[in-house]
Amino acid sequence: MNGDEQRDSAYISKNELRKTARAVKPKDAATLIIVRKGGKEPRVLMGKRAASHKFMPNKFVFPGGKVDSGDGRIVPPHDLHPQVMKRLCQGCSPTRARALALAAIRETYEETGLIIGEPHTPTLKSRSPLWGDFLQHDINPRLDELHLIARAITPPYRNRRFDARFFMVDAEHIQGEVHERPQGSGELLDLHWVGVSKAQSMEQLPHITRSVLQALEERLRDGAGHDVLGPFVHTRYGKPVIESI
Repeated sequence: MNGDEQRDSAYISKNELRKTARAVKPKDAATLIIVRKGGKEPRVLMGKRAASHKFMPNKFVFPGGKVDSGDGRIVPPHDLHPQVMKRLCQGCSPTRARALALAAIRETYEETGLIIGEPHTPTLKSRSPLWGDFLQHDINPRLDELHLIARAITPPYRNRRFDARFFMVDAEHIQGEVHERPQGSGELLDLHWVGVSKAQSMEQLPHITRSVLQALEERLRDGAGHDVLGPFVHTRYGKPVIESI
C-alpha cells in the first residue's frame, strides 16, 4: 500500500469510527487560576503536566482536576457568589456547582501545596481522605471569592473527555507563605508565576488554555465582576462552538 492509499485508509477508518463509535461521556472537572496582582502586569500560577499523563502530557496548564465524590459533601461557611452560582447552574444543580468550585480548590492544594481559604472556627469535618489532608491546616475553603471565567468540554472521540469549569481567585486568599516554587504532588512540574501576556505566547500551551488566558486578560483589564459572562467552548455536530456562560 502506497502513501496515498495509507492516508485514504486512515481517513476512512477515522470516519467509520465516528459513525459507529459512541463518544466518551465527559467527566466534571475544575481548574483554578490564581492571580497575583502588582508589578508590571498580573501573574498566574502555571505548571507543566508530566510526560506520563495520558491527558495533555507535557502541556503547561493551571492546577485542577476532576471532581471527587467528597467534593459534594462539603458545605463551606461562605457560599458561591449568587451570580457565579446562577451561571454554573446552567448545566448542573447547586450542589454540583459547589462541588466543582471545591474541586478546583482541593486539586490546587494537592498539585501545588497552596491553601485557598481562611482560618475559621470551627473547621469543617470530612470523611474524605482528600479533604482531610486539606482541613488539617485549620483552613476552610472559601467559595465567595471565586470568579467563573470559562467552561470547556473536550471534543468527542477522545479517549479522555472533561467538562471543565475555569475559576479565578486572587492570590491574597492563599493562606501561608507563597513560594516561587510551591511544593505539591508532583503532577505539575516547573510550577512558576508567569505574566498573563507572556503566558499566552508560551509553547506547549493547549488551545483552550490560550483562549481562557485571553478571556482572563480582558476581565482583569476591565475590572469585571462576578456577573460578567465568559466563553463556553464545546462541539456541536462536529464543529467547535463558542457560546457564553
